[in-house]
Amino acid sequence: MKIKAIELYHVSVPLKHTFWPTWIPGYPQTHNRFTLIKISTDEGIDGYSAGTAMGKERSGLGDLLGGYLLGADPTDIDRIQSLLKQAGFLGWRNFWIEPACWDILGKKEGKPVYELFGGKARPIQTYCSTGEMHLPEKRIEELLVLKERGFKTAKLRVKNHTLVDDIKMISAIRKGVGDDFILGVDANQGWLVSIVDRVPAWDLNRAKEFSAACYDNRIDWLEEPLDSRDYDGNAALKKESKVKISGAELNYGWDEIKIMFEKDCFDIYQPDATFAGGMAQVKQVIDACHQNHRLYSPHTWTNGIGFYINWNMVLIDNDNSLPLEYPLEEPSWVPEYREGIIDPILPDQNGLLPPFRRPGLGFEINDSLLRKYGKRFFRITEFGLKLKVIREKGLKEALHLKKRKETQIG
Repeated sequence: MKIKAIELYHVSVPLKHTFWPTWIPGYPQTHNRFTLIKISTDEGIDGYSAGTAMGKERSGLGDLLGGYLLGADPTDIDRIQSLLKQAGFLGWRNFWIEPACWDILGKKEGKPVYELFGGKARPIQTYCSTGEMHLPEKRIEELLVLKERGFKTAKLRVKNHTLVDDIKMISAIRKGVGDDFILGVDANQGWLVSIVDRVPAWDLNRAKEFSAACYDNRIDWLEEPLDSRDYDGNAALKKESKVKISGAELNYGWDEIKIMFEKDCFDIYQPDATFAGGMAQVKQVIDACHQNHRLYSPHTWTNGIGFYINWNMVLIDNDNSLPLEYPLEEPSWVPEYREGIIDPILPDQNGLLPPFRRPGLGFEINDSLLRKYGKRFFRITEFGLKLKVIREKGLKEALHLKKRKETQIG
């Protein structure tokens, strides 16, 4: 099998209400935007994946990818991983594309991707992952409603300027929701963004003090309290903290995350397969968690396709009993707009997601919604790539390049 065509789409789903993500303090998000890739093969199988986007910043990505991926075998995941890493040296970080090849492989085998890794179908408990920072009284009211709807766990966000205000907030919310509701907190310090509000970065002392306050308020875990590449700081905090410390959601795959295991940075590892090296490298993280007696629970806050990719990863990990992050911030970030071009993902009245059994990654693109919200900005085939090389390099150099590539091994 080989890749015969690549298509890229800008997808922009307007939100009904403005969303104010804590990871970009002060920024009004009015659309759910991502880049969709469709990879077509000579056997008539198409694979899809998506990478979160701020806008149309990937407009030139196709010119880079064509020369790397066209003609490659999408089922040779090691080679695909190598090609995408190489392409990342010259342009975008591109591991979000790799799951499309797993989608192809699953469809070829007639199995969900998680089964290809040895996973088994089972219902998955979810937790409600909020995305904004609300006043305590408002958040308490919202959490009590979620509790009635079957959620047993939720994650809060903190992004106050002072430690005192962060502690006051989690203390008030814990008091308001009671002790029979599990809470985690995300500090969003792992990859601090300050394009609008200038929120201070935490140092180790602030992280330690807040961790102690989390313990006092019966918070189960603290997520990304320090810069994600502050390996020594995270390790020092994890060693002292009485609550679980988690992170690694957007780190650069196994190359960085293996350092975290060596230094023992976290209790819970949270790599998102659309950022942190693709599905193959996240499987390495899962294996390392088992070997080092650590926990795994992926970041999923991207879009519906990204959610499915990380849902597969949890289903691969048959012994995983942690709830799966379910992004939800009503009324802005809700399933209809979060998923955009696939069917909404909805837990049942107990917060459980039933297992999917569709071959591949598990979702199906809604073509009418793709036409509504998406715009194809790039398409290339093997023939088109040959013409492009001839135009740019000239016939003589194009033939030389073709001959040289054909003589290479691997």
